Amino acid sequence: MKRNSILISAAAALLVFLAGMSVIGGQGRTSLLNSEGSQAEPFGGSDPEASVSRAAFLLNTFVTVTLYGTDDGSILDDSLALCKEYENIFSRTLKTSELYQINHRDPEVTAMTVSDEMARLLKKGLEYCELSDGAFDITVEPLSSLWDFTGETHSVPEAAKIKEAAEKVDYQNLSLSGNTLTFLSPDTSIDLGAIAKGYIADRMKEQLLEAGAKSAIINLGGNVLCVGSLPDGAPFRIGLQMPFADYEETFETLGISDLSVVTSGVYERSFTVDGTLYHHILNPKTGYPYDNGLIAVTILSGESVDGDGLSTTCFSLGLEEGLKLAESLEGVEACFIDSDYRVHYTSGMKSYLLSQDTRLPEARE
Repeated sequence: MKRNSILISAAAALLVFLAGMSVIGGQGRTSLLNSEGSQAEPFGGSDPEASVSRAAFLLNTFVTVTLYGTDDGSILDDSLALCKEYENIFSRTLKTSELYQINHRDPEVTAMTVSDEMARLLKKGLEYCELSDGAFDITVEPLSSLWDFTGETHSVPEAAKIKEAAEKVDYQNLSLSGNTLTFLSPDTSIDLGAIAKGYIADRMKEQLLEAGAKSAIINLGGNVLCVGSLPDGAPFRIGLQMPFADYEETFETLGISDLSVVTSGVYERSFTVDGTLYHHILNPKTGYPYDNGLIAVTILSGESVDGDGLSTTCFSLGLEEGLKLAESLEGVEACFIDSDYRVHYTSGMKSYLLSQDTRLPEARE
């Protein structure tokens, strides 16, 4: 079997190394190796070493979908087209999107009928708002629009503007009943950026499975979702990026099949002013980035939407409460990196670890 690599991080480019050649796509880097396991019949071909990828810049990141065991990529164009369709629903900035229309409604509008897809994602987002008691909040848009982590020049917003924006954030000002979304405040606006990519990845996986794919990786810039395993039955090897290091430098490797890996960290969308690091994971109560002693949280889950929501939620809750929450959820494992660069794992996460020589110390009680 040829050796491939993919490395995931919070919002980087994906480098897939195949037989000495590299293809830039979504995010991360994974190593694909032989191991014992049942043989899986690949979609569209019989060569277990073949693969084909499609990439596009969508969702403000590089999106890559790769099929293994085949060189027939005919279904991948549909996969990227589906991703673009969802971007046109959930984007906060596209003026044609459904979410943009919701956020720019007339002030006197107190209720709107939303699409089925919007209703499903809003319901999931509100569940995580409740679960975190507002530490995760989908009405954070007044704050996320105020901070600019992607521009060429960086500055901290004025304290008065941050305070004003934070006062508009409260998920309890939203009520969803079926497809009816009710606003209890005209100032309420929504940002689904912390959960939409996971939802979209899950829908893309459903489409690939319906088309007959059996071995694939969907990479939405920090959200990696595996379809099945490698054609020979071996798990995918997912490398976790070393914080603040080059994208190819990892501190641990996971072996997973048919699961999602999502990382939220302070080292991607961030900037430094006067020696202070400001990152994109905002505290909805203070309006400033969380400063709770965490650098990154990685979530392993069955569905990417849960990994997306939980990576932000667990980060927001801090190490103790975040780890407690992850441990309490069935089918969820987590890895936390604190500001001392110590790694904290949920009890079941270690069964997925493949590296014997980790680059970061493990915290021990």
